[in-house]
Amino acid sequence: MSQSPLTLSSERSFSSALLFAGIILVGANLRAAITVVGPVLSDIRASTGISDSAAGWLNALPLLIFALLAPAAPKMAARWGMERVIGLALALLVAGISWRSTGGSIGLWGGTCILGAAIAFCNVLLPALAKRSFPAKAARVIGGYAAMMGVIAAIASGAAVMLANGDTEGWRRALGAWAVLAVIALLVWLPQLRTGTRPAHTRLAALDPHPEQYRSPWNSSTGWQVALFMGLHSTVFYVLVDWFPAYAQTVGISASMAGRCLFVYQCIAVLANLSMTIIIPRVKDQRGLGLLCSVLILAGVSGLYYQPAQAMLWLVLAGMGAGIAMVVCLSLFNLRSQGHSQATALSGMAQCIGYLMAAAGPALVGLAVQYTHQWAVPFSFLMGLAATQIVVSVLAGRNRTIG
Repeated sequence: MSQSPLTLSSERSFSSALLFAGIILVGANLRAAITVVGPVLSDIRASTGISDSAAGWLNALPLLIFALLAPAAPKMAARWGMERVIGLALALLVAGISWRSTGGSIGLWGGTCILGAAIAFCNVLLPALAKRSFPAKAARVIGGYAAMMGVIAAIASGAAVMLANGDTEGWRRALGAWAVLAVIALLVWLPQLRTGTRPAHTRLAALDPHPEQYRSPWNSSTGWQVALFMGLHSTVFYVLVDWFPAYAQTVGISASMAGRCLFVYQCIAVLANLSMTIIIPRVKDQRGLGLLCSVLILAGVSGLYYQPAQAMLWLVLAGMGAGIAMVVCLSLFNLRSQGHSQATALSGMAQCIGYLMAAAGPALVGLAVQYTHQWAVPFSFLMGLAATQIVVSVLAGRNRTIG
């Protein structure tokens, strides 16, 4: 017995709503497991005995894994379907968070590797899934999950010290709590595993009929501009999230105040995320937005070094810049590509190059602090990155596609 058009329409609406909810929940899990580390890093060092440079590598490891696995995500999605790969990634995320927070030294490093791999696949595939499933509203979907990602990241950072509660091993509780959110996302995502099993050459071909004819972003100056934009703003973001609490202590800011500053930083970034969902579809190119976010980030990191007493003000400016940059970058994966296959390839490339740069940032800062015992070199590094981003973001923001 055939179904009525009204019934079919209702089922499609429900499926779309469930997919949208799943995307938002997956996005909510993409940064909390990382931003929670910074505020309790001193507790982790005290508990495990790792050095400052090792702590820097602990922060950098997920980003390095993002970079190494990003190129593999498009190939896995083409073979098994984006929904299945994301479902597998969520299961790995639950396992990685749990192992990191309950295991010994091996669990700390091994769990970090596993959760980094899980987030890497989701990072690459979510923008392309938004373009494929919500082509007319991709920018809003991306802005929505980016905002949720920022909200939960801010909560994770702000609540870490409270969850640790001054206990020597309390950092395990602070890190492990976020497995619950990953489980919720996995449960909501399960229905997608039934509908997302067909790879690119079947169901997706109707939307992307000739993916093999598209130019590789690796051979395009536009692709490299987007990738560098991704890397520059991501490096500054992760260095601030990972190392601001340690810097704050050296300039007389308490651990609790540093946590509040980071919370505000990420909340402001969320507000900027949300504003971009309205602004991006209304502008003909993204040069002005790229310039704005870069100048805000440069002003923020410069102010933190030269006037640290006003840290909250400078982190508000840097948070505005970070929030704008994140959504603009994610949107550029779609705006600079033709079809979701090329968008997935550009996303994989940009996140490979971008997170390779971002992975080096916290590690280099850790080495600089360990060997110089001061912060002039790290902040000169951050200011140089932000200044370079001004040029790169304007180039990436021009209204053109890879071809």
